[in-house]
Amino acid sequence: MCFDQGMRYVYAFDEDAGGGRELLGGKGVGLAEMTALGIPVPAGFTITTDACRAWMASGGEVPEGLDAEVDDHIGRLEERAGLRFGDAERPLLVSVRSGAAVSMPGMMDTILNLGLGDVAVEGLARSTGNRRFAFDSYRRLIQMYGEVVSGVEPHLFEDALSELKRSRGVELDTELDAEDLAGLVGTFKEIYEREVGSAFPQDAREQLRRAYRAV
Repeated sequence: MCFDQGMRYVYAFDEDAGGGRELLGGKGVGLAEMTALGIPVPAGFTITTDACRAWMASGGEVPEGLDAEVDDHIGRLEERAGLRFGDAERPLLVSVRSGAAVSMPGMMDTILNLGLGDVAVEGLARSTGNRRFAFDSYRRLIQMYGEVVSGVEPHLFEDALSELKRSRGVELDTELDAEDLAGLVGTFKEIYEREVGSAFPQDAREQLRRAYRAV
């Protein structure tokens, strides 16, 4: 299938896409409107419904140029934030959230903290001065990515978390310390590799590309 070489598939929140809800989805157009009003929202971009339609029409082939557009917008986010995607010292983290032109309660997928890996998590811990936060973010990424992108059964991660809390004699996730969560990351990675047949991806751009395809 041939795709329109002149078609754009990605718009930053501060760009006028001109297509409204039908092009950007409800969440995307809302973020664009808030940005235009000067309301402080995190910088980001929307992959259009045109990209989704092209993907479906081709039987799951990503439209030509989409990956390059996303890479370009990630570069813009890096410049604005002063962070680098997948960086060993000051990693940029992004989230992938689904949206639609019409409300679809219960049908939306989200993956948070994309860009973390075994090296980047240590950089996040150092740059924030909060090791617990860094490893809590990483274990959440592995779980959400495993479930949404790779089809890992959610209960496998939840059971491991529950077992850890029982072994520590605590009831709440917030009662686990940084080393508990670092150990849980290791357990989650083992679950992922066992269920998927390959290790959790460490390359930030691979994570992102697989994530927006899945979502």
